[in-house]
Amino acid sequence: MNAALIAMLAIIRREMLRFVGQRSRFLAALVRPLVWLVVFAAGFRAALGLSIMPPYQTYITYEVYIIPGLCGMIQLFNGMQSSLSLVYDQEMGSMRLLLTSPLPRWWLLFSKLVAGVCVSLLQVYAFLIIAALFGITFPVFGYFLILPFLILSGLMLGALGMLLSSTIKQLENFAGVMNFVIFPMFFMSTALYPLWKMAESSQILSTICAWNPFSHAVELIRFALYGQVNMIALSVVVATFVVFMWASVIGYDPARGMMRKKAR
Repeated sequence: MNAALIAMLAIIRREMLRFVGQRSRFLAALVRPLVWLVVFAAGFRAALGLSIMPPYQTYITYEVYIIPGLCGMIQLFNGMQSSLSLVYDQEMGSMRLLLTSPLPRWWLLFSKLVAGVCVSLLQVYAFLIIAALFGITFPVFGYFLILPFLILSGLMLGALGMLLSSTIKQLENFAGVMNFVIFPMFFMSTALYPLWKMAESSQILSTICAWNPFSHAVELIRFALYGQVNMIALSVVVATFVVFMWASVIGYDPARGMMRKKAR
């Protein structure tokens, strides 16, 4: 086993142990989407009047429609929380030690993303199991097909959080930025409402939703649950991940950090 793989496994193990030690984080990850599921299903089921929509081609309930969006919400919150730990590691100095490893910086940061995705997968599948217990189910093959797309969407959202953490050095500031990013990205997407329903109320809002990368992550999950692949959403998610990852690697460049200090 080479050094790069050993380092990745060690980072994943550290993140998993940290997650296991934070049971409240796991409970919050489950309670949050369940509350949204109950509240929004009760408030908007009749108002939206979902009927025949791709990729379903059949009548679906609002509860079924928003499940993929809530899976994306779990990954969005987890990506930001994982990035919050990066800010904490920067303050404690452990992030600096990690980046001084002889391994490539991009590999170390990618390993952090993979560790965060592993945690989010546990949360998403636990949520899907609970939803199934309440009768909100999908085709069996869909639960397996979404796995690679959950990994892709988790990487993209984690890379976004990592990019933000590279520009913020204090925990207090990052917590405020988290809310500023999470809620607009979540509400101005197709997680809770179809794009055509958005267009009925505001064309500008519909355009924003269509350009929102989180919308494409949700649609990728939504189509995969029914055994289909949304190629447009897949392309956007992959491209967005590459851009966020590239920017994060630049942001965590120690040499650039030293240059900024000298400039001050």
